[in-house]
Amino acid sequence: MSETKTKTFDAISVQTQFVESNGRKIAYRSIGEGSPIVLCTRFRANLDDWDPAFLDALAKYYQVIIFDHSGLGSSTGKPPANVLDFATDVKDLAKALKLEKIIVGGWSLGGFVAQLVVTEFPELVTHCILLGTKPPGANEHGIEQIFNDTAFKPSYTVEDETILFFEPTSAISRAAAQKSHNRIAARTEGKDVRIGEALWDSYAKCMEDYIKDPYNAREKIMSTSIPMLVISADHEVCFPPENWFALNRKLPTTQLIVIPQTGHGPQHQYPKMVARYIHAFVKNYD
Repeated sequence: MSETKTKTFDAISVQTQFVESNGRKIAYRSIGEGSPIVLCTRFRANLDDWDPAFLDALAKYYQVIIFDHSGLGSSTGKPPANVLDFATDVKDLAKALKLEKIIVGGWSLGGFVAQLVVTEFPELVTHCILLGTKPPGANEHGIEQIFNDTAFKPSYTVEDETILFFEPTSAISRAAAQKSHNRIAARTEGKDVRIGEALWDSYAKCMEDYIKDPYNAREKIMSTSIPMLVISADHEVCFPPENWFALNRKLPTTQLIVIPQTGHGPQHQYPKMVARYIHAFVKNYD
């Protein structure tokens, strides 16, 4: 595992690239060196919505790859109709880039996708990193209404981002929200295509499919040999960590970290710390 700590990377300026796969173009960005980590993103996010500080911190150790799903953002083709379609995008991207093994990661809805990659394409995955997400199937603890009231706005202010991805009651988290917003806004050239409301139905289908779990993914993660790391928050407005607590002693390879005074986007509040957690976890199971 490469640890090129003397090098620096710049997710703000890295160019978008494209690969052809099964009749469509998949848009992606790649920074860093080492073992590839492919990150699946949240509801209605594109390439620009990852905090560049988090990507740069990971790129000290890995080749970090972010991408747009089929038909979303700058990628072409038909948008996914279910969570397996989302996961197949990851498999096809890896094949197009000639990646035999990957660390798969996912934030929020992207965590659903990452878990389906683990359960449907286990031969591809060495490790799984889950940020602010939940297990497959039915879970007792649901989304707070304030998240739903905010998530479907046409565009987000810093205040909206604080509600959605941080902890509004914490001064520490509010300050981190503004800093993260500024870092993301620093990219002014080569920006990705925004994902309009007309395409949001694809995410709704993914969510419904993930809850119904026709793939039996919930049972499969209880027997996987692939190491899984979950990083969550003490006030997770979307997918509370209590859903993972319910599976205590049933997940043989899963570790859970809960960060205080933090919300749905822990990697945006603490980009360097979360990257170090991920690297320590991967090294331990390398």
